[in-house]
Amino acid sequence: MDLSNSSWRLPQPSFFLVGIPGLEESQHWIAFPLGVLYFLALVGNVTIIFIIWAEQSLHQPMYLFLAMLAAIDLVLASSTAPKALVVLLVHAHEIGYVVCLTQMFFIHAFSSMESGVLVAMALDRYVAICHPLHHSTILHPGTIGRIGMAVLVRGLILLIPFPILLQSLIFCQTTVIGHAYCEHMAVVKLACSETTVNRAYGLAVALLVVGLDVLAIGVSYALILQAVLKVPGSEARLKAFSTCGAHVCVILVFYVPGMFSFLTHRFGHHVPHHVHVLLATLYLLVPPALNPLVYGVKTRQIRQRVLRVFYVKGLV
Repeated sequence: MDLSNSSWRLPQPSFFLVGIPGLEESQHWIAFPLGVLYFLALVGNVTIIFIIWAEQSLHQPMYLFLAMLAAIDLVLASSTAPKALVVLLVHAHEIGYVVCLTQMFFIHAFSSMESGVLVAMALDRYVAICHPLHHSTILHPGTIGRIGMAVLVRGLILLIPFPILLQSLIFCQTTVIGHAYCEHMAVVKLACSETTVNRAYGLAVALLVVGLDVLAIGVSYALILQAVLKVPGSEARLKAFSTCGAHVCVILVFYVPGMFSFLTHRFGHHVPHHVHVLLATLYLLVPPALNPLVYGVKTRQIRQRVLRVFYVKGLV
């Protein structure tokens, strides 16, 4: 495949995914933990969805939002891991133009949706703790459905311009993407034409989604903290805080690596490229793998159902 010295306007046949730049000789070893994370993400999230679907008692706002999160994690992990593993294991580096843009759209759109669901889960915790008597009235199934639809539509509308804007770029010299998957800024940086609009829109979307979502989550938990501190008795306060434990862990797992990856990609010029690529890939696989474990450990109802389904029934 000719990778150099010609200028071309999209669409074109293919891009070339390097994998982990600088670590080509050990990429098959790197693929093993990534494969384990993908396997955990598949098994864990399918289990969460099945248990919530099968157990009528879990058809409550917290668990319905958790099922949405699990479904998004399945799509996010499956949009990233299969091609990354093929690149790392069997060196199938080529990826078609349409496939690349489709992968890029799914990764960024569903990352936005995951952030939106985390906001919805923070709202659920706020209503459950600060307005417990009206919890089922405020967050009834119709409202939950509308929230889920709003999260879906926001992700689609904000991210559809990514592939559309890329079609206006001219690419020179190389079609090599220094990643294991098609990442928006990695593709934009290949262009030799003006990319100001692409960069500005990408930054605006990131700041809009993450900024507003983190602000909404922060306000929700500030109000929760204010309400909990007014509760008499340390045991009651501890019980109230414990209901938020799993959600706080999921928030940290999602936003901290994501923000670090975003900042190093745009401003971390002294961070080795292979470190950034590894972090960016792990960011897309670690939350989907850990979220079911966090909720399985932290949530008594799900833990009990998992034990009953996979252990008790197996012994009968």
